[in-house]
Amino acid sequence: MSTENEGTAVPPAPSAPPTPVDAPAAPAHQGHPAPDGSSPTAPLPPVPPGTPQAHGASGPHDPQGHPGAGHGPQGGHAPSGPAHGSSSAPDPAWPPPPPPGTPSHADGGAGHGGPGGPGGGGWDSSYPQPAPAPAPKKGGRGGLLAALLVAALVAGGLGGGLGYTLARNNDDTSSTTVSASTSGGNIKRDPGTVAAVAARALPSTVTIEAESSSGEGGTGTGFVFDKQGHIVTNNHVVADAVDGGKLSATFPDGKKYEAEVVGNAQGYDVAVIKLKDAPSDLKPLTLGNSDEVAVGDSTIAIGAPFGLSNTVTTGIISAKNRPVASSDGTGSQASYMSALQTDASINPGNSGGPLLDAQGNVIGINSAIQSTSNGGFGTGQAGSIGLGFAIPINQAKYVAQELIKTGKPVYAKIGASVSLEETSGGAKITDQGAGGSEPVDPGGPADKAGLQPGDVITKLDDRVIDSGPTLIGEIWTHKPGDEVTITYERDGKERTTELTLGARVGDN
Repeated sequence: MSTENEGTAVPPAPSAPPTPVDAPAAPAHQGHPAPDGSSPTAPLPPVPPGTPQAHGASGPHDPQGHPGAGHGPQGGHAPSGPAHGSSSAPDPAWPPPPPPGTPSHADGGAGHGGPGGPGGGGWDSSYPQPAPAPAPKKGGRGGLLAALLVAALVAGGLGGGLGYTLARNNDDTSSTTVSASTSGGNIKRDPGTVAAVAARALPSTVTIEAESSSGEGGTGTGFVFDKQGHIVTNNHVVADAVDGGKLSATFPDGKKYEAEVVGNAQGYDVAVIKLKDAPSDLKPLTLGNSDEVAVGDSTIAIGAPFGLSNTVTTGIISAKNRPVASSDGTGSQASYMSALQTDASINPGNSGGPLLDAQGNVIGINSAIQSTSNGGFGTGQAGSIGLGFAIPINQAKYVAQELIKTGKPVYAKIGASVSLEETSGGAKITDQGAGGSEPVDPGGPADKAGLQPGDVITKLDDRVIDSGPTLIGEIWTHKPGDEVTITYERDGKERTTELTLGARVGDN
C-alpha cells in the first residue's frame, strides 16, 4: 500500500501591509528637494504564492479494481484477497494503490487534489511601486501650501487628542461591544452535536502505519474495539504487514504503540490488530445497529485522509445495501460488501476508520470510494466525490469476533459457483465450477435446495440480485446456518426455494 500526502506548504504572509499604489509621497522640505526630484520609496515585500488545493482521502492506499468476469468461489463467496476489486461498484478506498475502475479504498484509493492554486499574480508577485511625487517648487505658492499642510496636521493632532480624551472619559456610554462570559475553551458542546461526538470518539481512533518486510506500506485508520487492546480496521490497511512486516497505531494524543495482526479476512475486507503493551484506560467505541440506519441519517467519518490524522468530516446516509466489489490492484481476489453509502468526505487514508451516527455510535467501517476513471485531476489517486462506502458494523462485528476467537474468517455460502460478469439480469450459476470443480457442490446447500447450473438467481429474501457480486455481498451479510429464500429463473419460469447457508473457513 502506498500513501500520498500531497500539497505544498503555503509561504508566510507579508509582515507589513503593502503601500497603496496611488499614495503620494510626503512633500520634501521647502528649499531641499530630493536629489532626483522625487520622494524616495522603500521596496515592498513580495506577496506569497497561491494556496495549494488539498487532496482527499486517507493516506494509505485505496486501490480501485473491478471483479473480472468469471466464477466466484464455490459457495457463492468472493475470491479471497486483501485488496478490493470493484464489481459494478465504485472504487474502494484503501491503503494499497487503487486499481482502475472500481471503488477505491478509503485509505489509499483514488484521490486527488492538485497542489497549487491558480496562477497569475500569485503570492509571488510584488506590488507596484508608488508613483514618485514631484518636489514642491521653491518660494511662492509652494511655501504657502506647505505652511497650510503643517497647520492642518497640527489641527488634526489637537482634534485627535481631544477626541481620544472625550472617548476615554465617556467609555461606558459610547461602547456597544458585548464580551462573552466564558472563553472558547470553556464552552460546552451539547450531546449530539458534531463537536461533542468528535470529542468523545477521537481519543478511541488511531492512525495505523503498516510496512511490509520490503519497506512498502501506507497509512490507514482503526478504532478501539475492546478494552483488551483490539483495534478493528480494513484488511487492505494492514495487508502489507501480515507476513513479517511492521505495524503501529498512533492515538490523537501522540502515543504510539507497536501492534500485531490477530486475524484478517480478505473477502470481507476486515482485520483485527492488537496493541502491544496496551494501556489500561482504553475506551472502546459504542457499536450501533446498522440494520436500523435510514437514508438521510447524519453521519460522521473519522480518519487520516492522505495522512492527515484525526480528520473529521460529516454527511448523511445516501443509500443502503449498495453492492460494492473492490480490489487492491495486486491481482488478488476481490472483497464484496452490501455497503452503506455516504456523502461524508472519505479519501485514501480513511480506510478502516469509523462511520458514526449522530449519537457517536459506530454504524460502519469506511472502506471504499467511487472515483473518476482518471482520478479527476490527472494525478495518481482519486479524492472524494461524495460517494463513499462503509461495511455495515453488524457484519464487521461478527467478522471481528470470529477473528479474535480463531484468527480465521468464516464465510456463509450457498455451495454454487456464479458468474461475476456485471449484468442486470441476476446471478447465473455457471456450467463449470472454479478450477474445473462441480458448479454446484454435491450435497451442499444449493444442491439440497434443488438449484442447478444455468439457474439465474434474482432475489435473496427481499433483496433484488442483479449480478454475481451482488449475490455474494448479500450472502456475506448473513451467518452460516441462516435460512434464506432464493428466487430464481429456469427455462423462463420464476421459482422459489428455501436454502440453509453453509460455512467456509478461511480465505483459501
